[in-house]
Amino acid sequence: MTTIKTITIYNAPIEKVFNVNRDIDIHQQSATQTNEKAIAGTTSGLINKNETVTWKGKHFGVYITHQSIISEMIFPTYFIDEQLKGHFKSFKHQHFFEQKENHVEVTDIVEYETPFGIFGKIFDAILLKNYLQKFILQRNAFLKKLVEKS
Repeated sequence: MTTIKTITIYNAPIEKVFNVNRDIDIHQQSATQTNEKAIAGTTSGLINKNETVTWKGKHFGVYITHQSIISEMIFPTYFIDEQLKGHFKSFKHQHFFEQKENHVEVTDIVEYETPFGIFGKIFDAILLKNYLQKFILQRNAFLKKLVEKS
């Protein structure tokens, strides 16, 4: 199991930060480099607990699909999206939102397992973990800029 943890500081109200992180349309805007599109399930607006979304995007030169469900949600402090169908053996993304004195701290914890035994572990060590971490950091920078300017 691989774990990626990032922390992003937002200067905005916690409710606004929470909602921008679960907005399907905004996710598509933030992921233009991979041409991600919501193609099934909740395909627009705010996704809620027990709703699914299927994404199609280009990663490593190949279009792949990934279906996830919002398995837990406590507004405005926490939600989890988990893979239902896709290329990972397992994939879980926890989002924690904490109101501090004058900002909101968002902690993303992504835990996943790759298929294909030792070959999957090597691919993860060489490419995948860094790729996913960069993807999350770029997305969070986009969200931070968006939420703080409006």
